[in-house]
Amino acid sequence: MARAPLPPTSAAAPVEPPVDPRKQAVEALMRLAATHPWDEIELGDIAAEAGLPLAKLRGLFPSKLAMLGGLTRLVDEAVLADTSDDLAAEPVRERLFDLVMRRLDALAPYKVGLRRIAPVIRRDPLTMAALNRGAVNSWRYMLASAGIRTEDALGPVRVQGAVLLMARVSEVWLDDDEPELSRTMARLDRELKTAGSVMARVEDVHRLTAPLRGLARALCSGRRPGARRRERSDESLRRTGEDFAPAI
Repeated sequence: MARAPLPPTSAAAPVEPPVDPRKQAVEALMRLAATHPWDEIELGDIAAEAGLPLAKLRGLFPSKLAMLGGLTRLVDEAVLADTSDDLAAEPVRERLFDLVMRRLDALAPYKVGLRRIAPVIRRDPLTMAALNRGAVNSWRYMLASAGIRTEDALGPVRVQGAVLLMARVSEVWLDDDEPELSRTMARLDRELKTAGSVMARVEDVHRLTAPLRGLARALCSGRRPGARRRERSDESLRRTGEDFAPAI
């Protein structure tokens, strides 16, 4: 008996990418922050807005502050994914200008919420300190993406300087509703000029104090500065004597 042909299959439905629950939680917080005072937003409100069980939210973030750190990570990922080598040959100042503006573009969807959060955060030194630690980790990667050194002796200075620069520019950006962001770009240009001058002086001081740092390391190690040179000299004489011993 002939087998009946199989019925035609329907086209497979497109597979939706899985939703990141961390992003859900962060974006829920920022939507609430756009319309509610920061101190009135409860964890249960965020869970409900995100469509997540409270237990799930607890596994993702321990606090609202941690969710702000999650926002930083989302922005980091967006900026790093958009990194290219187009500006690799440009001066550091141009690379930093582009980097800050791309970061502000990534923050733009959350601008209304950040505008309401910022004044509350600035009044809390402990919160500011915690956010600064997260910003330092963020900007270590941001500078690396722009080909700027972060792991040498002056790396921590460059990273913290970038954090401060971003904070000062953001103060203007939060209130700059012009499509061209002309006030923001003017402030960024001024801050980059100041940062460049400061960093040049820091590098000069670092270079000029290199001998003093070497002396300090020698003293801290418990050895006199000339001790290693004398030891090498003694070793050289001993080996020279050994080399000539058969001829004596």
